[in-house]
Amino acid sequence: MHALSTADFVVRLITGLGCGALIGVERQWRARMAGLRTNALVATGATLFVLYSVAAGDTGSPTRVASYVVSGIGFLGGGVILREGASVRGLNTAATLWCSAAVGVLAASGRLSLAVLGTLAVIGVHLLLRPAGRLIDRVPQDDPDTGPAHATVHLVCDRRDETHIRALLLQALGAVGLAPTALRARRDQSESTRLQAVVSVTGDPARGLEQLVSRLSLEPGIRDLHWHLADSSDEDSAADA
Repeated sequence: MHALSTADFVVRLITGLGCGALIGVERQWRARMAGLRTNALVATGATLFVLYSVAAGDTGSPTRVASYVVSGIGFLGGGVILREGASVRGLNTAATLWCSAAVGVLAASGRLSLAVLGTLAVIGVHLLLRPAGRLIDRVPQDDPDTGPAHATVHLVCDRRDETHIRALLLQALGAVGLAPTALRARRDQSESTRLQAVVSVTGDPARGLEQLVSRLSLEPGIRDLHWHLADSSDEDSAADA
């Protein structure tokens, strides 16, 4: 292995730093946790470590140092991964830091064109695959078979008991783990009130709704009480109330 000249050192270092900064510009523009400076520093650090091993003149040293960079960058990437409830943030940022280190290793080893190609590939992933990912995410949302079912609870009670029965209905829905997405009250000329509640249910809706019916059917002011799976027109009409 020939000795590493100062000019080669500078060219490789600038290439590694520039490629990392180029990746960081896209991250900074999108206001991610690891932006311009972080990606530039990761790529620069990886470049410097491998350049040191090249300058040392050990033919096997650059490969060993590169493997240490690959494993060591995992600790840095782990620091940007955050858990928020059921979701996890920072995975793309951690992967980008990992790629910045790889770009630095390529630059330090003298594969400058490969380092540039790697940089373009990372930026292309962020710019081109982001819209594709969002398009794929929309597909399940547009599928009517994937969302929760909706059920409508119909109740007829004496008008004088409307306030009391409405409160009992909401309380009973909460007791069985259901929350109304729409609630409608219709008063007719026979001194009675028709209540219609639309609820979102997952799994088998019969168990919770039958418990609801059993609970409310004991109330003396209720004349009729039943439920059925709702279609979109039921939900829309209730939501207009």
